[in-house]
Amino acid sequence: MILQRIKKRRIVGNREQAMGPTRYLLVPFLHDENKNDANFFILEAEKMKTLGYYNGKYGELEDMSIPMNDRVCWFGDGVYDAGPARNGKIFAIDEHIDRFFNSAGLLDIVIPVTKPELKKLLQEMVDKMDDPELFVYYQVTRGTGIRNHVYTEGPGNLWIMITPQVIGDCKEPIKLITLPDTRFLHCNIKTLNLIPSCVASEKAKKAGCQETVFYRPGNRVTECAHSNVSILKDGKFITAPTDNLILPGIARAHLIKACKKLGIPVSETPYTLDELFDADEIIVSSSSKLCLHACEIDGKPAGGKDPELMEKLRAAVIEEFESATAAE
Repeated sequence: MILQRIKKRRIVGNREQAMGPTRYLLVPFLHDENKNDANFFILEAEKMKTLGYYNGKYGELEDMSIPMNDRVCWFGDGVYDAGPARNGKIFAIDEHIDRFFNSAGLLDIVIPVTKPELKKLLQEMVDKMDDPELFVYYQVTRGTGIRNHVYTEGPGNLWIMITPQVIGDCKEPIKLITLPDTRFLHCNIKTLNLIPSCVASEKAKKAGCQETVFYRPGNRVTECAHSNVSILKDGKFITAPTDNLILPGIARAHLIKACKKLGIPVSETPYTLDELFDADEIIVSSSSKLCLHACEIDGKPAGGKDPELMEKLRAAVIEEFESATAAE
């Protein structure tokens, strides 16, 4: 049974009158065999605002504690995945879990649960939450042990964090900056090693922007600090190939799916900074912001040349999300 916050209040009367539509645990605090009515404490389960999990332990995030010798503390040695939930439904959960297990496998990290077990656990935790729109984050670290670069043996440590977060309609344009991509050559793995992305995000914030576009030697555009980036040009959707230089984004995959449904040609090929600046529209996508468009790069106007096609694509992606997570 997953931990819930409980509040205690005193009631007098029988169980039937006390129950109502919410689940309660009734505990006698005074019982008089000569009376028909018994007095009870009622422990009323409350749903959570935040919820954390670490290797079988549950609690609100601020109450959770992690061993200092978890390898995440030494090396950031782990992988993660995350996505939105709405009305108790986790969007694209199977795709996210598949990518999570693939990332772990590429680094020889053993996830201590099976895919079905993780899916069930995530759903149980979402069901305990108070807010209708959530961000579901989970990671596995290699294990626990005294600091040593050599791997620890055995299964990893599973973390889960559930917090409120609203996807929104993604209509507002965003501003971008560009920076050289100084990350390593394993960007197809969703690792916990995110220092370059943190630095880039801070630089974007200081510039009054919302994201950073990375580029490699030869000015090849790869992705953003925490998103994929694609372009529309002459009615075609162009996005970087899923090689070792970008993360195979789930939102990116759903954009491609929407393009095919709408009859928009798709090209998964490398493109350059010049092509980015010259694009009709610039699309920034992630599991927390499914389909944003940019209006500025490095202080210069960008995109905005094919608003009709951009809106069709945005609307299609948001409609798919809302349909898949609609209340029953």
